[in-house]
Amino acid sequence: METYYMILVGILFILAFSDLIVGVSNDAVNFLNSAIGSKAGSFNTIMIFAALGILFGAVFSSGMMEVARKGIFHPDHFYFSEIMLVFLAVMLADIILLDLFNTFGMPTSTTVSIVFELLGAAVAMATIKIYQQPNHLGLGEYINSAKALAIISGILMSVVISLLGGAIVQYFVRLVFTFNYEKTMKRYGAIWGALSFSGIVYFILIKGIKGASFMTADMKQSILDDWSRIILVSFVVFLVLFFILQNVLKVNILRIIVLVGTFALATAFASNDLVNFIGVPMAAYHSYQFFIESGQAADGFLMGDLKGKVSTETWMLLASGLVMVLTLRFSRKARSVTETEVNLGRQEEGYERFGSNMFARIVVQSVVNAHKVLSSMVPMSWNNAIASRFSPKRASESMKEGGEPHFDMLRASVNILMAAILISIGTSMHLPLSTTYVTFMVAMGTSLSDRAWGRESAVYRVSGVLAVIGGWFFTALFAFTLAFIILNVIYFGGKFAIFAVIGLAIFFIYQTHFLHKKREAKKNKLFKEAQEIGKMTNDKLVAKSQATVSSFMGELDRLVQDTILQLSTENKRGLRSIFADYLDLNEITKNKKANVSKVIDKLADDSLETGYHYVQVMDYLREVTHSVRHIVEPALAHVENSHKPLKQVQLEDLKGLGDIISDFVGKATAFVEGHSSESFEDLGNQKNAILKEIGKARKRQIKRIKANEVGTRNSMLYFELLNEMKNFILFSYAMVKSHVGLVTTASGESYDEEVG
Repeated sequence: METYYMILVGILFILAFSDLIVGVSNDAVNFLNSAIGSKAGSFNTIMIFAALGILFGAVFSSGMMEVARKGIFHPDHFYFSEIMLVFLAVMLADIILLDLFNTFGMPTSTTVSIVFELLGAAVAMATIKIYQQPNHLGLGEYINSAKALAIISGILMSVVISLLGGAIVQYFVRLVFTFNYEKTMKRYGAIWGALSFSGIVYFILIKGIKGASFMTADMKQSILDDWSRIILVSFVVFLVLFFILQNVLKVNILRIIVLVGTFALATAFASNDLVNFIGVPMAAYHSYQFFIESGQAADGFLMGDLKGKVSTETWMLLASGLVMVLTLRFSRKARSVTETEVNLGRQEEGYERFGSNMFARIVVQSVVNAHKVLSSMVPMSWNNAIASRFSPKRASESMKEGGEPHFDMLRASVNILMAAILISIGTSMHLPLSTTYVTFMVAMGTSLSDRAWGRESAVYRVSGVLAVIGGWFFTALFAFTLAFIILNVIYFGGKFAIFAVIGLAIFFIYQTHFLHKKREAKKNKLFKEAQEIGKMTNDKLVAKSQATVSSFMGELDRLVQDTILQLSTENKRGLRSIFADYLDLNEITKNKKANVSKVIDKLADDSLETGYHYVQVMDYLREVTHSVRHIVEPALAHVENSHKPLKQVQLEDLKGLGDIISDFVGKATAFVEGHSSESFEDLGNQKNAILKEIGKARKRQIKRIKANEVGTRNSMLYFELLNEMKNFILFSYAMVKSHVGLVTTASGESYDEEVG
């Protein structure tokens, strides 16, 4: 029996290793978004500071480990055999949940997931015990409801406090420094740097020192007794240091603040969140040690020893920190999650990942109306003075370093400072605040105060924030339910069920990894060049248009051909896969269209004509994309609703049209790429021939209707497919024609659009 539980402990540590990888992929956004979003340094430089912070914070996290042992339930009421199943259910549920969120690039909370998984598994085990021993204890005596409620309340309160704290501090910091902060930074920069670093020292060192496993109690107490002098000396030293760096050495001190702040935030993250990944396996390991020492039976040894003080070995904490560092450096999923938060907080407008919804529209309209009322109560001169200090136009010069950051380093420094302070306060109180909630809401608060959510983007940003917050609440429900179910499965299923669930979890992780890799490959293929908008010349614009036309025409044509094929066999799964591919392409083309204004803005003033034709290319690309949707979607709906299949003669007509359309796309692509001997006039003739064939197919369908050979649903689908094939050809031809106009005007020649 000891061997069996030793194997379970080993499995839990293997799961902990996987959980570290999965969890850090999710939580990388917590401490990377400010540095990456403001481009405070190269990616490798940012990673070095973050890695050092993780290793430093890992050794301060020992005090947080008690949350997994006794923070949610009373271990003295559970036998060793029961508590091991609780820990196993928690780890399996955690890996599945976090990997699912990472795959789709949504930041969730590892703290919320672990808390509610512990709660779900503990409630499940307590319910089983109550059912088996109805006269024993009540549910409230198994669950540490007071501590659990304090943890959950702290997590929820952190959402509000973080949003308001970030918004208020950023408002006054921006009011002092403005967006054009070169002059104001010379006056007050040293003071801001000293305040930032002193705050970091206080909350990371003084507050975090309680959990340091490598310090003796006397060392900790001596530092805590003399904290005020340490902070005062730190402030003076940092004030002198930043004054010299800024005024003598001409160093950009904001970059230093952001990079060191990234170290501090990574430290706070590791000291607070490491429990989410290894707390449960460590609790299981210590439980196993107590069990071996007791000499009792597994189902007769109560785990009261877990209520005492149990130190976590420093080498284990450092080893866990090293795994986190390696994951941070090499995980592609970490970058997917980071993109979500950076995009929601960016200063510039453009493509928005999230659409609008009714609640977001109500919120934005209410804020707009409230702003009008408040503005009317303040003298106009005050309004103008405040507005001048928040003018985003002033940001252009301040935000040039390192390319085009999503927001400036002043806001990034506030993000980091506020998040580090709030997380460290939670750590000092042994409350596992959600670092995701804190950093995300601080970032949203600062972007709100910075007026990044302008009238053009506010409703989409609010929708995005609501979507993320909604995902957090879903996390709690899903984590509780999943852990509850897994506990019941492995309890009643025995050893076979344990290994079956482990195998299922491994298979699930593999599948989501494959799905994420596939989605990233698709986006990288067509999405990357849409994001790389530098200084635009006519030659670059022609190349950009050529790449767009040639790549997207082929991809969209493939969807049309695959739809006809899968429709002929009534393959629902195949049609669903095609529609999923379409949605990916639709998102990319939508992004390209949204970035048109940025591309045009980069053109020289004498390139207006080429810009006009490029806009047309993007417009027609969107129209072709819409045509494909109206081919794929009706075909899928027809099959899913189990309507009668199309007749063989109709399918032959569609396949014939598909072949000549594909031939047209191939010749058009070759023409655009300059590999064709055919002229644009030849393409026009082929276009007209295809339209005639579509007309003939339409007439044949009318004859079938007159002869009562087909029903209403059949005719609706067939006519819609023919009509959208016609639109596909017309808009594809128009897109190529606009590209010809772009090439012609870029070379300095005149172009008659009517002649072509």
